Amino acid sequence: MPRSIREAFLLRGGSILAARGTRQRFFTIALTIACAAFAYGVRNAGAADVRPQQRATTPADPAAQTAANKRTVKLVTDETGRRMAIPLNVQRVVSLAPNLTETIYALGLDAKLVGDTTFCDIPPAAKDKPHVGSTQDPSLEAIVALHPDLVLATTSINRAQTADALLKIGVPVYTSDPHTVTGILNSISTMADLMDAREQGANLVAESQKRLDTLHAALQDRPLAHVLFVVWEDPLISIGQNTFIADALRWAGAESIIVASQNWPQVSMEEVVRLQPDYIVLTPDHLEAETHEHGDNLRQRPTWSDLRAVKLGHVVMGSDEFTRPAPGLVDAIEALAHALHPEVFSPQVENGKVKMEVGAHFYAATAAGESWRRCGTCAR
Repeated sequence: MPRSIREAFLLRGGSILAARGTRQRFFTIALTIACAAFAYGVRNAGAADVRPQQRATTPADPAAQTAANKRTVKLVTDETGRRMAIPLNVQRVVSLAPNLTETIYALGLDAKLVGDTTFCDIPPAAKDKPHVGSTQDPSLEAIVALHPDLVLATTSINRAQTADALLKIGVPVYTSDPHTVTGILNSISTMADLMDAREQGANLVAESQKRLDTLHAALQDRPLAHVLFVVWEDPLISIGQNTFIADALRWAGAESIIVASQNWPQVSMEEVVRLQPDYIVLTPDHLEAETHEHGDNLRQRPTWSDLRAVKLGHVVMGSDEFTRPAPGLVDAIEALAHALHPEVFSPQVENGKVKMEVGAHFYAATAAGESWRRCGTCAR
């Protein structure tokens, strides 16, 4: 099952037709769990940014612990403009997207993660957390039963109706909406602050920015490689100019040949042949073929075989991290930069391997020139 951006694209196709039924279902669910929300101890936000709440609790029970955490709250506006009260002492977090779960682990806050989705698989330990359902249709009852102080969501894969329904019953949901790599780092910093991990967030963001700046310095005098970034092959779906993926390509010394205001435009092969990209960048599922096997497959396909990039073997199997607005995106950017601009980075041959360095991160390929490929599920 495709994940991340591709999952969102496929599953959202039926969201318009299902919207009315979804609203009715949310209303029914909200009624059935109203009592749970009352016990949950949620208070409507007042005018002050920080305010005390006078309620004695016994933290041994999750519900009581949540109520204890809510003694002091702050008013926060998320990246979609929703305003909510969030406890200053967040101890229980539910993540509704794989990139958010990855971020929580990268911050060292996995002890606070009490639930995530069935698609959360990085790191592997995330699969052992209690699941609240899929990213597109999580169970509101399951979320409330975990008594979260905070739920994290993202516009890249979650439905707005989910956040709206949870907020209506008093569960705070912070939704991120980054469209650039810098926006992703800002979101990480903000979420770290909400989870009382400002220092961890600052360190993670600073290290990521340092690596990006190093890459920029190395590539600033090089012409951008023109690439076709394939989100989905049949039908052929690529990326628009206002997506974080398009911005990530620029950090890697590339730009998309597709100019579109849509985030995920459908593209004709005739247009791709006319534009003739320098490289084709694919993002694999875990079990897809190696780069050279997929390149051979493209050479046998009508129209694809007309592309110079295919004839020259300029087909790069990227990482699934490229479709996740998470800390691992920086790894994927660095690795793609090496694949597109090998002449920029000085290789060192060691035991028959070519080792190329960016900062403290290494990517290895055989001295014979093996194409770069990383597994989005296993490699970090």
